Amino acid sequence: MLSIELSGYNYSKNHCKSVVEWFIKKHLPKHKIEIVVHHRGMLRDGVSGWVGVTDCDWRPRAFEIEMNNRLDRDHYTRTLLHELWHVYQHVTGVLKDKHGKRHWRGIDHSLTDYEEQPWEQQAFQMEEVLFEEYLDYLTHSKNSL
Repeated sequence: MLSIELSGYNYSKNHCKSVVEWFIKKHLPKHKIEIVVHHRGMLRDGVSGWVGVTDCDWRPRAFEIEMNNRLDRDHYTRTLLHELWHVYQHVTGVLKDKHGKRHWRGIDHSLTDYEEQPWEQQAFQMEEVLFEEYLDYLTHSKNSL
């Protein structure tokens, strides 16, 4: 089961919901997940998006994603998929936050530079794979109507 809440401006609710629902159905279909997606200006933050766990570190199932509302559609989709991959990493337990420290596969990486963080490296690799899979899904779902 999936619970999605959307807020903000300068974005397509239908597109955001479509991406999130497709991702969860394909990659985390057996989990009860809650996702809140906020859209806002993030130019001062210098990021396109980020995700945080909002329930617990032990077995997280509730997440808040913040998205830059000024991205073009493709960049938006890639960024949302990148953040959803982090949700996947948390739910499957490879990425954990314990006592204020970030662990990847049981190893403390809380002092690792952003570019070297293994969960970010994996999410950047998966971003393009997921984007292509999502476009393929859209193409096939339109052809089947």
